Amino acid sequence: MTVSVVTLAGGRPDHLRNLVIGLTRQTLAPVELIVAVMQDVAYDLPTATFPIRQLMIAGTDLPLAAARNAAARAAIGDQLVFLDMDCIPAPSLIADYARRLQELDGLLMGEVLYLPGGANTGDWRSEDFDAVAIRHSDRRGPPADGIELCNDYRCFWSLNFAMTRATFMAVGGFHEGYCGYGGEDTDFGKVLDTAGVPIAWIKGGLSHHQYHPHHMPPVHHLDSVVRNAELFEARWGYRTMGHWLYAFRLMGLIDDAEGRPIQILRRPDADDLALTGQQSHQPYANTASVIRVLEARPASSERVAA
Repeated sequence: MTVSVVTLAGGRPDHLRNLVIGLTRQTLAPVELIVAVMQDVAYDLPTATFPIRQLMIAGTDLPLAAARNAAARAAIGDQLVFLDMDCIPAPSLIADYARRLQELDGLLMGEVLYLPGGANTGDWRSEDFDAVAIRHSDRRGPPADGIELCNDYRCFWSLNFAMTRATFMAVGGFHEGYCGYGGEDTDFGKVLDTAGVPIAWIKGGLSHHQYHPHHMPPVHHLDSVVRNAELFEARWGYRTMGHWLYAFRLMGLIDDAEGRPIQILRRPDADDLALTGQQSHQPYANTASVIRVLEARPASSERVAA
């Protein structure tokens, strides 16, 4: 079996270079890396022992679903490993996925640990990350060994996963109606669940997520989260991203009452960005902690949606 690695890229060239370096250190090399480039110019990338192809993706509103599909269609490998550009693959990641996909033809999710700022600079080594990397508190850990089936499609997360190319194509890939941030992962998980394709966690397939400033809940993507939540509802009869919508409601950003379209009440301001922004000492941003702060606040007539 041959393995193609697929990633999406926009900005953050140092992160993408580290991903490439991580792939050059694999115990089982991929046959190629395909980079779906969501910016105007291609990247200057390190030399690798495998081909690197950069596909220029049209569109200005983060066409994540379309970009993943385009890269998967271009791939030549029997197996596809999807890694976000801010992930550094541990040396056994490709080998782990290749072995497990021969045991279960489904969607497999590998491990993810988060790095603090500065851990990925200089002459880094993957083994040095063990001392500083942490697990996301909102994400469950891997099984103790082997493969564990996931019975809730909402757990799918496209940061680090793998499928056979044949199965990915058979289900039609990601729905390309999703543009911007949010919703396309849960929709894909629902598609797989409906088609009877198993979703599972594996022990291994480890990647280290590189630090970058972020917002959770993603108030900086308010419009696309609302738009994509309504697309999901039109397709499946209910809304997704409920924890983000709930936080937006507590912040007075939206009215998401059932039975009618979500209404954006105001734009995020400096206070909203400060509340949701990832701090430099935090390896990741956390929606749950923001919700706890919001729920503890006295209700404000100016900031509570109808």
